[in-house]
Amino acid sequence: MDLQTLTYVVVGFTFALYIGIAIWARAGSTKDFYVAGGGIHPIQNGMATAADWMSAASFISMAGLIALSYGGYGGSVFLMGWTGGYVILAMLIAPYLRKYGKFTVPEFIGDRFYSNSARTVAVICLIICSVTYVIGQMKGVGVAFSRFLEVDYDTGLYVGMTIVFFYAVLGGMKGITYTQIAQYCVLILAYTIPAIFISLQLTGNPVPQLGLGSTLVGTDVYLLDKLDMVVTDLGFKEYTTNVRLSGINMFAYTMSLMIGTAGLPHVIIRFFTVPKVKDARSSAGWALVFIAILYTTAPAVAGMARLNLIDTLGGEDGQGLIIEDRPVWFKNWEKTGLLNFDDKNGDGRIQYSADKEVNEMVKIDNDIMVLANPEIAKLPNWVIALVAAGGLAAALSTAAGLLLAISSAISHDLLKGILTPNISEKAELNASRIAMAFAIAGAGYLGLNPPGFAAGTVALAFGLAASSIFPALMMGIFSKSITKEGAIAGMVGGIGVTLFYVFQHKGIMFIPDTAFLGDTLPNWFLGIEPNAFGVVGAAVNFTVAFVVSRATSEPPQEVQDLVEHIRVPVGSGEANAH
Repeated sequence: MDLQTLTYVVVGFTFALYIGIAIWARAGSTKDFYVAGGGIHPIQNGMATAADWMSAASFISMAGLIALSYGGYGGSVFLMGWTGGYVILAMLIAPYLRKYGKFTVPEFIGDRFYSNSARTVAVICLIICSVTYVIGQMKGVGVAFSRFLEVDYDTGLYVGMTIVFFYAVLGGMKGITYTQIAQYCVLILAYTIPAIFISLQLTGNPVPQLGLGSTLVGTDVYLLDKLDMVVTDLGFKEYTTNVRLSGINMFAYTMSLMIGTAGLPHVIIRFFTVPKVKDARSSAGWALVFIAILYTTAPAVAGMARLNLIDTLGGEDGQGLIIEDRPVWFKNWEKTGLLNFDDKNGDGRIQYSADKEVNEMVKIDNDIMVLANPEIAKLPNWVIALVAAGGLAAALSTAAGLLLAISSAISHDLLKGILTPNISEKAELNASRIAMAFAIAGAGYLGLNPPGFAAGTVALAFGLAASSIFPALMMGIFSKSITKEGAIAGMVGGIGVTLFYVFQHKGIMFIPDTAFLGDTLPNWFLGIEPNAFGVVGAAVNFTVAFVVSRATSEPPQEVQDLVEHIRVPVGSGEANAH
């Protein structure tokens, strides 16, 4: 069976599985739609959370980003930030919000800060963060579907939007949860199996994490030493020691991703789906285990993909790939518009170099590396087909979770919570589905012209969550003195500063012509790039909230009691003297 037919079979089977699960587990009530009835087992929830979390940015983009843009050391900001944030989430946020027991993050913020205005600001922040995040997912959806269907990127995006609309709108959280469990199984197999094959090819070691630090087959040269040598020969910086701009930028980037992780509403909402507070903490632990399988494999995938790509582009004699001999995978990615070359010197070869004047690989999109890697390594067709299915599963799973967070914020927090409190359950459910449909359309439109590669766009969303939602949650849980005025001012100040910084460097609504300060290092505050600015926004949020709270009346006693109730474990009593 040829590759394209086999890909259709494998992807078609997985899609039939997802849609069948969505129909079987479709939501029949608002509780099913928002929190899957509140009865999901911690291990199941951990697996679903991992799929929700390991988006197109993790599966499709992160390894490509490490391989081509950041390097092994510079790319560690993603590994440390995205996994470290889960520790904060598990220890400091998830159990307390689960004990509170309502459906959404804005609902907690509205009650804790005794204000519908605070709830409304939280909804706006949530929508801004989630829509930015969905743009990154839509980029991944477009990349995966364009390669799978062998069409251009835009057509692939439209097809992906249709699939997301069907099972996300139909199933709600209940359908999405069980679908994401299946998607996790598909994506983790699709990520690790090719890594095992390639690690065996290059190093003889079947464990990719160990293969990255092993010697190449038949030599005493370590893989990473070889990689450093070949990239520096081409004029690039050393792969293993390449710092991302500066130490302070790497610290800011890591912290922004870390606290952004703990503030992302589509992840937090998952912890409302388990029966007990203890299960929320357990779910976060299981999610970290399931996530770590992919995240510890990603550096190996990145390094091996970069080495295989350079070998391919070097040609058999190392003088450049002969244009007429370029492999089938190369031609297929050319059809998507995500890989292009220009024979500048007319010698019939493709020269790859760090020097932009002589480099003839004029476009290698970071987001194609993981999907192209099995084809570059000449793995069996069934492995290549499985990777296509995994990439689609990763992009679709997170897109569905984000869209649910957006729709629940609009229908449950704005409509039922503020504007029309007497709305019926059926009307609220329909409103949520309509909101989700509009969110899909809007995200798809923005996905046609994303502000960057998938992981970079997602990093912006994390920065926005870090600067707005995370500080409000932390102060709401751990400080009885923060007032509604302080919380509102903090959220507005934090996200406002971050958006201003991002827009002035990347363009208003990511339109490049409106980037009035330019997106280059000399124009950045302390050398911190826009994707990493969320930690500065968070500092502004905390500072403004505490200053304004000191100048306003303290929260009502019942609110202070609520904070005490959330923090104190059930059944604990006062310490007794002995």
